Amino acid sequence: MGSLKTLSGGLLLGLCLTLLGWGAEGQWNGHPKKEISGSGPINLGQQQRGTWWPLMQTRENLTEVKSIKSMFQFRTFDPEGVVFYGDTREGEDWFVLILRNGLPEMQIGKADILVSVQGGPKLNDGKWHLVEISSQGDFVVLEVDGQKALVVGLKSKETMEVLTGQIRLALGGILVSVDKLFLPFQPEMDGCIQKGNWLNLSTPWETELIGEPWPCYQNIQPGSYFPGAGLAAFNTTDLPGHQTEEGGITIDIHGDSTKMEGTVLSLNTPGQEFPTVTVKINNNPKKVILTILKSDAITEQSFSRLSLTLLKNQVNMDIDDTHLTFEIDSIPDFPRSWKEGMILAFGGLPGDGVSYSSIQYLKGCLEKIQVQGQDVDLDRALYKDLSVSSHSCPSEVGRGDIKLESERAGGRSLILFV
Repeated sequence: MGSLKTLSGGLLLGLCLTLLGWGAEGQWNGHPKKEISGSGPINLGQQQRGTWWPLMQTRENLTEVKSIKSMFQFRTFDPEGVVFYGDTREGEDWFVLILRNGLPEMQIGKADILVSVQGGPKLNDGKWHLVEISSQGDFVVLEVDGQKALVVGLKSKETMEVLTGQIRLALGGILVSVDKLFLPFQPEMDGCIQKGNWLNLSTPWETELIGEPWPCYQNIQPGSYFPGAGLAAFNTTDLPGHQTEEGGITIDIHGDSTKMEGTVLSLNTPGQEFPTVTVKINNNPKKVILTILKSDAITEQSFSRLSLTLLKNQVNMDIDDTHLTFEIDSIPDFPRSWKEGMILAFGGLPGDGVSYSSIQYLKGCLEKIQVQGQDVDLDRALYKDLSVSSHSCPSEVGRGDIKLESERAGGRSLILFV
C-alpha cells in the first residue's frame, strides 16, 4: 500500500492511530535531541511536570507506512495521564489515548469533528497489559489483552482524498494546542511502556531527556516514591480542610518507616525562616523526630501509619497505636493559618536549594498520603521535583509481571458511532 487514504471520514486518522511522536505544535523546546528505541522499556514518569510536551517523538512519510496498527505493553497505577498520540497534516487530524479514572479514553479531532469516548477495563492495576490500536476503515479500534475495549466510528462529509505528507507519533504528550481537546485532563503519566511496535516502522525516536532514561522496575507497588533528590509541595488553600475548626487538620502518611530516611513532611508559614512543623525519620539509630517550631519530640519506634492532627495551639501525633499530644503557646492557630495559606511539602524542606542539603530529602516510599481523609495526588502539587514518582514505588516483593494472555480486568466493551 503506497499511500493511506482517508476513508469517508477518515480517520484513519492518521491513522492511525498508531501512534506516537514529534514536537509541541511541532516545535522542540530547545534541549539537545538524542535518539532512543521505541521498542525498549520507556518510563513515561520522567516527563517534565506540568508540560504537554511529549517525552519522545518520531515522524515518518506516509508513503513509508505499511501497517495501520500499533501495539505495546503498558503498566501503571496512575489513574490519569497521556499514554500516546498521533496525527497527520501537521495536527489537522489527530488522536490521543489517555487514562481517566483508570479507564482508557480516546479523543479524536478530524476537520470540524471532535469525538471523545471512554470505556473498557481499568488499566491502572499495576499489571502489564497488551494494548493494540488499529484503524479499520471508518473505525478506530482499541484492544486490551486481546479483547475489544473501544470502537469509534467517524464519518466525514469531506471528499475522500489521498493522505500525503507525514505522520507524527508521540509518547507522554500531545502535539496540538490544549484548547483543541474535547475534554481537558491531567497530562502527567507515571507508567511504563515496553515492546512497542509502532506501525511496523523502524524509524528511531527522538527525546530531549537530560541524563539517562529512568528504568522500568521489575516489580512496583502503589505509592509515591522519593529517591532522596527532591520534594513535592502544595499550598494548603488547594487542599481539603477549609470547613473545619474544632476537628482540626489531619494529615495521614502510610508506609514502612524502616525503609525510609529523611524528611517525610514539613509545614511552612510564609515569611517564617524555619518550618512550623516537620517530621523526619532516622533509621540509624531508629527514631521519628517531630519538630514544632524549634522544639523536638523524639520517639524510638517504627510505624506503618503516622497521623498528625493540627489544632489551635496543639499538635497530636499518632504512630500506629501510640498517641502523643504537644501543646505549646507559640504554636499557631493551624485551622486559620491553613485557610490563609501555608506550604505543605512531602519529601523535604522547601528552600532556595542552598540552605537545605540533600541529606534532608526523603528516600523511600509513601504508600498513601491523605489530608482530611482524602487521597493526595502529587501530580496536582504546586511544585514537584522531576525525581519524584507520583503513583508507583519500586517493590522488593512485587505483585509480579503477569502473562499477557491472563485474565482481563473487568469492564465492558464500548462502541460509539459518530
